[in-house]
Amino acid sequence: MEKKANGMMAVIAALISNILVAISKFVGYALSGSAAMLNESIHSVVDCSNQIFLLIGDKRATKGQSELHQFGEGRAKYFFSTIVAMMLFFGGGALGVMEAVEKLLHPAHEVGNAWLVIAILIFGMIVEGSSLWIAIKEIRELNVERQPIYRFLKESRHSEILIIFTEDFCAMIGLMIALFGTILTMITGNAFFDAFSGLLIGLLLMVAAIFLAREFYSLLIGESVTKRDLAVIKRAFERPDVDRLIDVKTVHLGPAEILIGAKVDSAGKQEEVGYEIINEIEAEIRHQMADKKVYIYIETDEYDPHYMEKRRKLVRPSH
Repeated sequence: MEKKANGMMAVIAALISNILVAISKFVGYALSGSAAMLNESIHSVVDCSNQIFLLIGDKRATKGQSELHQFGEGRAKYFFSTIVAMMLFFGGGALGVMEAVEKLLHPAHEVGNAWLVIAILIFGMIVEGSSLWIAIKEIRELNVERQPIYRFLKESRHSEILIIFTEDFCAMIGLMIALFGTILTMITGNAFFDAFSGLLIGLLLMVAAIFLAREFYSLLIGESVTKRDLAVIKRAFERPDVDRLIDVKTVHLGPAEILIGAKVDSAGKQEEVGYEIINEIEAEIRHQMADKKVYIYIETDEYDPHYMEKRRKLVRPSH
């Protein structure tokens, strides 16, 4: 049986690469005193912690049902992903910005062993590039609709692949900024460029963390299925013995777990026939969405022309 991608291979690859890169960066900082290298070192350590949190979240998400959590703990991934976003903001971004600002305001530091720093940064780009490539391969497997990467990441319910891609992409950009700052410092002898590149890296991480936090907030609250999945669900109700699909609601309980609630009008059908119709609809949905665990609850009712108006009155307006 072929193993489906779930984003966790990218997490493991990122953890291994970040351990290697973190060690090399700290060695580089110890020998050079570079502010950009320090910022990159902190970034890699935070990333290592982040991947450990993602692995913990994946473990919790696969615990299954219990008396307390009767739909399982699939959203544990989203909770731990939110922690990761907070760590990226404060540990990787804010801390790096404060260190860089300190060196900009008091430009007394020097960057030594510049060629060593450049070599370590290039090594980091090679390792991080490999991790990013693995993340892109997993995205291609998960992106069955062949959407542009940005749109896929916005709509994907796989929080771990969103984090890994964002972290690896920012790591590559950060390494290039650090490399550019180091080269300018080496050419001019002015450590301002090193400190300024450290500031840019910190700001980059803070922006990435805010983007991630917004996405995970939405996932924690509970997002509906994608438009493609919703179309698949609605098609299952398009049959002669269903007079009307009155309403359908969906929510992701985890990246690959969905809860579906629907109300249909099958007026005039005997009760036994109604049960058979519902069973067939459920079987069709599960067949079409075989890559997901689906909980389905369907009730029959007579269509009320004012149903949607009544439902809107029950929904609290957002401010």
